[in-house]
Amino acid sequence: MSPFGTGALGRVVRSGVDRRRVQTVVIAVAAMMAVASAVVAGSLMVAAAAPFDKAFERQRGAHITAQFDPAEASAARLARTGRLPGVAASAGPYPSTAVRPVDRSGFPLPTLTLVGRSGPDGAVDRVDLKSGRWARKPGEIVLDASFEGPAIGIGTSMKTSNAKDAPALSVVGFAVSAGESADAWAAPAQVDALGSKDNPVSSQMLYRFDSASTKQQILADRKELAAFVGSGALLGTQSWLDTKRAADQGAAATVPFVTAFGALGIVMSVITVSSVISGAVGTGLRRIGILKAIGFTPREVVLAYVAQALIPAVVGIALGVVLGNLLAVPLLSDTESVYGGVPLSVAWWVDVAVPAAALVVVGLAALIPASRAGRLRTVEAIAVGRAPRTGRGRWAHRVMGTLPLPRPVTYGLATPFTHPVRTLAMLLVVASGTVAATFAVGLTSSLNAIGTSQDPENRAAVTVTTSRAIEVAPPPPPPAGGDAGDPPPPGGSGSGPPPVGNSAAGTSEKPKAADPAKVRSAITSQPGTESYYGKARTEVAVAGVSGPVRAALYEGDSRPGSYEMLSGHWITGRGQVVVPSRFLERTSTELGDTVRVTHEKETANLRIVGESFDTSGSRLEIHADMADFESAEPGTFLVETKAGVSADEYARKVAAVVRPLGGDATTGSEPGQDGVILVMAAMAALLTLMLIVVAGLGVLNSVVLDTRERIHDLGVCKAIGMSPRQTLSLVLASVAVTGVIGGLLGVPAGYALHHVVMPVMGRAVGTGLPPLVLDVYGPFRLLLLGLGGVVIAMLGALAPAGWAAGARTAAALRTE
Repeated sequence: MSPFGTGALGRVVRSGVDRRRVQTVVIAVAAMMAVASAVVAGSLMVAAAAPFDKAFERQRGAHITAQFDPAEASAARLARTGRLPGVAASAGPYPSTAVRPVDRSGFPLPTLTLVGRSGPDGAVDRVDLKSGRWARKPGEIVLDASFEGPAIGIGTSMKTSNAKDAPALSVVGFAVSAGESADAWAAPAQVDALGSKDNPVSSQMLYRFDSASTKQQILADRKELAAFVGSGALLGTQSWLDTKRAADQGAAATVPFVTAFGALGIVMSVITVSSVISGAVGTGLRRIGILKAIGFTPREVVLAYVAQALIPAVVGIALGVVLGNLLAVPLLSDTESVYGGVPLSVAWWVDVAVPAAALVVVGLAALIPASRAGRLRTVEAIAVGRAPRTGRGRWAHRVMGTLPLPRPVTYGLATPFTHPVRTLAMLLVVASGTVAATFAVGLTSSLNAIGTSQDPENRAAVTVTTSRAIEVAPPPPPPAGGDAGDPPPPGGSGSGPPPVGNSAAGTSEKPKAADPAKVRSAITSQPGTESYYGKARTEVAVAGVSGPVRAALYEGDSRPGSYEMLSGHWITGRGQVVVPSRFLERTSTELGDTVRVTHEKETANLRIVGESFDTSGSRLEIHADMADFESAEPGTFLVETKAGVSADEYARKVAAVVRPLGGDATTGSEPGQDGVILVMAAMAALLTLMLIVVAGLGVLNSVVLDTRERIHDLGVCKAIGMSPRQTLSLVLASVAVTGVIGGLLGVPAGYALHHVVMPVMGRAVGTGLPPLVLDVYGPFRLLLLGLGGVVIAMLGALAPAGWAAGARTAAALRTE
């Protein structure tokens, strides 16, 4: 039963929806596209805002977590920093050190930042104790809640290192710090006892500031602290903004591009609905006049035409909500956050607010042309009927007739000028479709460039490793603040990528490692060696950063395997470190600053010389020279062969030498795309296809209206000898100019949209973007994308053109 009843108004509405099937489908698809993309964008924004903020405020998390050298700044002086202007609250100093404990089986856990606190409460960073109790005496430890599991629970004993005389600690509780100030806590006396010359104890201070909502404010606060305690006393800091970004970035990176598609969908929906209703009014003047003549009021006429838009829109909106929820699933984590236990799924109010807003938009878009129908005078509407205004577009026919083209083509080229408003709507729809295609092609190319740039090891012709078998052990739990979904570093920890076909995965065989010096000798003795460098992946502790930090250490000239640089330069020798943008944000450091890095029992002060492009996840990874740490040895050698030397043959020769030693050699392989990148690319392709379909349907609707209006004229043309092929060319020519102009407008707009959205996506995950990722359009590609406007217009007009070409002459002549 119609919501408008079974009376005359309801019959008019149902009749209009049934007769204008093309327009009905166009409105439904346009509404579906807009709502689906808006639901995805809204759900991602909600996920990106929760649940970190509430947990951080509840715990009074630290805006800055700072590490100081106790030899340079006394406890009394550090306590006075809490009274500096702008400091709202402070806690500490707490003793802090880095430990890498091993479990009962001897398996090492990640390097932990261990802080000595007598209790979980304080003026800043009120740690939530999730289970167990707080550490009260030496020999007890509280771990971050992310470590709790079958292998580690209350009462579990672990040694603080793999040394035989290392003290054992018993796990007595699990806790969560929203600001990630530490990975583990113990009694202050216990932390002091673990300090040594190779692993010194630093002093941790926690601060909340009156103003700390921007990077500039955090930097200003940090400079104030450094100036007060004196040069060299501040070892490092961690900003709460970076912790928040790490917690939010799972969904945040996807929000900008989905929002862009959603905005395009909304714009196209408004244009399409307005065009459809305007066309229905323009082609139904006589019907409107008759309705008024039989007693319909202007208000009822307006309501009838608005309803004819709302009915298919409601169907499209319902389908859009379902589709939006399905598209959001792969982009949202279905695991609960440790901060608030809130599952990251589409919020119920998003599924309510978006459809409601869409209904309002569709209603307003339909109201303007429908109001025109209500204002029409009865006599004028009946007299004019469906005929266009006298003389409209004649000048265009005269101008086009002078072109050296077949008459059917010039007739079609002049047709758009008969209905300029309808043509403008078609132009905007085609341009929007071209914008979507241009943006999607650039987005996909940029995502592919990101995937390629993040795996520089695959550039090497041959990879030589020092071990062939891989020991399989239960993976350690993610550290506090780490992302459980972060992929492990390529090649594992410290041994490079596993060789293809020689992995002992699935066994518990302990790998037989080759002597790196012998592997190096085997490489240099091969006549086909052009260049090589060594690489080790390991974990280090960085002063001011809680939790372990991944590190790639290089031996030799590592420029062939360097990451894309955003600023500065790649490492060229000892004492240098290259860090990602997130590191600079998290530690509030800049190029030229010095950071303290500890690898096992060695500590080095390294100067930041470059900012690398790195999207590897919320965990940090730094790049340094292996010479800074004597205990580090390369687990992988990346080799470039001389010109004309077969990489496969070279790998076989080296493998024959190093395999008896325990190593292996393989040729490079194509890197696989990250799952998130694949999901984003697939979603971009789907949303683009939907937008192009909407654009094509918008063209189809306009051409159907034009063809129906001119069917009598086409019948006359057929009667005087126009062939079906000429009729087809006439109709297609009527949209050719619109397609060309739409392409010319859409490509620059899509190009500009790409260059706006991509940097926003980069900032969402804490990094800038290099030219490799931004400059993905070439002249030939832009030319092809410009032709996309013509393709959209032609495909949209093809069906009505075929109908017009196949129409019988007698039937066309009888049509009024």
